[in-house]
Amino acid sequence: MSLLVILALPFLGGVISSLLPIESRKLQAPLAGLVALTCALLTLQYYPTLAQGHIPELRHAWMPTQGVEFTLRMDGFAWLFATIISVMGALIALYAHYYMSKQDPVRRFFAFLQIFMGAMLGVVLSGNVIQLVVFWELTSLSSFMLIAYWYHRRDARRGARMSLIITGGGGLCLLAAMLMMGQVVGSYDLQVVLNSGDALRDSSWYPLLLILFALGALTKSAQFPFHIWLPRAMAAPT
Repeated sequence: MSLLVILALPFLGGVISSLLPIESRKLQAPLAGLVALTCALLTLQYYPTLAQGHIPELRHAWMPTQGVEFTLRMDGFAWLFATIISVMGALIALYAHYYMSKQDPVRRFFAFLQIFMGAMLGVVLSGNVIQLVVFWELTSLSSFMLIAYWYHRRDARRGARMSLIITGGGGLCLLAAMLMMGQVVGSYDLQVVLNSGDALRDSSWYPLLLILFALGALTKSAQFPFHIWLPRAMAAPT
């Protein structure tokens, strides 16, 4: 259940931030920081379990006709990155408390920030590849909203559109790769996919899979020649 709490808390915090009255701007950063620190503490509590070689999982029926379950999985890599995401989220909330101008509508900023954190946690905790892509694309949408935060500025609007087009397009490539990969190995479960390297390499789709995965990774990480969106993304609060 703690896995679901870790994932759900940032989204719940984002909703609460968006509903708080404008006069409560001083509560926004403490709320976001508390959410992030709670996620960090809940993540850290899994260390003894992982040290004993156990990998906690949460599974729930999602698309049974397709054999897809909603799966959260806390392995070593998920634990490491969930800790980093949560701790950095708390530090960013603290920094933003002093950085944001008193004239800025901070509830919108902190709402999108927490949703962005929740999307990243969803990526690292996902136990199936379809679910992973959903959260992957949610990071693109939430970063689009953060870049367009000062939407009255032309550079913010342009930067947000460019980031969404490039990273969203890469996300569609990643989705296509995940769907093809699931067809090859007969499962969308992440652990099954990771253990099916030989089947993937023997598939006639393997070269195309590599290209689609590369496009998904290169666009999101702003690597050449898709790097052009990142400088324009600096129109966001930095």
